[in-house]
Amino acid sequence: MPSRLRSALLSLSLTAGLLGTAASAEAAPATALTCRGAGIDPAAQLHYRTETLIKAPPGAVWKLHTDVARWPAWQPAVTGAQRLDPGPLRPGSRFRWTTPAPPTPTTPATTLVITSKVEQLRPGRCVRWTGPAIGDGLRIDRGVHVWTFTPVPGGVLVRTEESWTGAQIETDPATALRYLAPGLDAWLADLKTTAEAR
Repeated sequence: MPSRLRSALLSLSLTAGLLGTAASAEAAPATALTCRGAGIDPAAQLHYRTETLIKAPPGAVWKLHTDVARWPAWQPAVTGAQRLDPGPLRPGSRFRWTTPAPPTPTTPATTLVITSKVEQLRPGRCVRWTGPAIGDGLRIDRGVHVWTFTPVPGGVLVRTEESWTGAQIETDPATALRYLAPGLDAWLADLKTTAEAR
């Protein structure tokens, strides 16, 4: 997949923010991913879940993924990222990141500005953040993103699930899912490639 297209697809995977199924809320997996008991928005029309096995030390994968300020170094679709508070990532931590969003039949190309807040975190095991994504002509009112990291022989199984809500994106869920699903898949692929190369 060309880098620019891949970046555009990843760009809409936000909070915002990531198992192979995209479906309506009614068809959501019976066991949603959770971090400290909290998962995605169960009422969201738009959600996707994916996973990958990364053959790298679990601690190294966790550190790479939670070093938000360095996301642009290994995720082509993240054009900027900054922590809004000092110290280790923890509940209450906030970060802002930007990513290009390609045009769709109903929205122009834009840069999304995503402000995420960590709601739940268990070091080395899971993180859940929420936040809006706002660009010129495009708005996702609330993204909820859950990541889990399960040590397995030879590496770590990384699972992610994300939901989006908002009047604008809910008017055309099929288009929104066409960007959410490949975006999360690309995020995991970049995480895997980077972690396994270290």
